[in-house]
Amino acid sequence: MSDVLDEVVRMLTEVVGEDFLLDVEVGPDTTFGDELALESIEFVALVELLRERYTGVDFPAFIAALDIDRIVALTVGDVVAHIEAAHA
Repeated sequence: MSDVLDEVVRMLTEVVGEDFLLDVEVGPDTTFGDELALESIEFVALVELLRERYTGVDFPAFIAALDIDRIVALTVGDVVAHIEAAHA
């Protein structure tokens, strides 16, 4: 796992709770909607943590550029790739 992936998983655990993620192996292909069933408020909380940690990454613009189907299918790996590309 990359350092960014580890950090995103740690933040995700902080948002939804460790107990919730016990039965889920979170990796790059894990979807926020189907597999993690993240509520919109939880996703907003995750984005806030990401914005605090990765100050140079424009998460609102990233999400705004996606259509609704793409947002629903968004994976942990998509977010990690966006962070890594912004820091490249």
